[in-house]
Amino acid sequence: MTAPAAGAAGGTVRAIMLHPDPVLRAVCAPAAALTAAQRRALVADLFATLYHAGGRGLAAPQIGVTRRVLVMDAGWKAGAPSPLAMFDPRIMWRSPLADEAEEMCLSIPGRPVRVRRAAAIRLAFADADGAGREIALDGAAARIAQHELDHLDGVLILDALPAGPGA
Repeated sequence: MTAPAAGAAGGTVRAIMLHPDPVLRAVCAPAAALTAAQRRALVADLFATLYHAGGRGLAAPQIGVTRRVLVMDAGWKAGAPSPLAMFDPRIMWRSPLADEAEEMCLSIPGRPVRVRRAAAIRLAFADADGAGREIALDGAAARIAQHELDHLDGVLILDALPAGPGA
């Protein structure tokens, strides 16, 4: 698996915070206050770290930055890169249809958890330039986005276990 060069250009691979680091339970602050240079640098670091770790999504708190920023690339492992960076994302609509699947998390290595999520979602967010965007996602992309959005609110896949938070 080779990471897309364009998505990681200029970024620094950062350490990924591991559970039970308290930063993973932080509710992140809005990203709107970040400067353009801070936005570009954060996105570059997130993509560099994501691809280096072999993941498909990464949220800012996973590298110790408690801002509402996430990156994802649902297709790069299948040879169809589709990098997407979101600032202050919010779900505008969730499908009433849901599915359950096993998820892994870069912050909780080696601990897959079955999680039930909406099968499709529509998101509103700002892009790296600060422009407002909307996107509809389904399948794996919807699951990845919902997983990373949970990170922005301090929610981990472990919270889906019957024993409750931090199990």
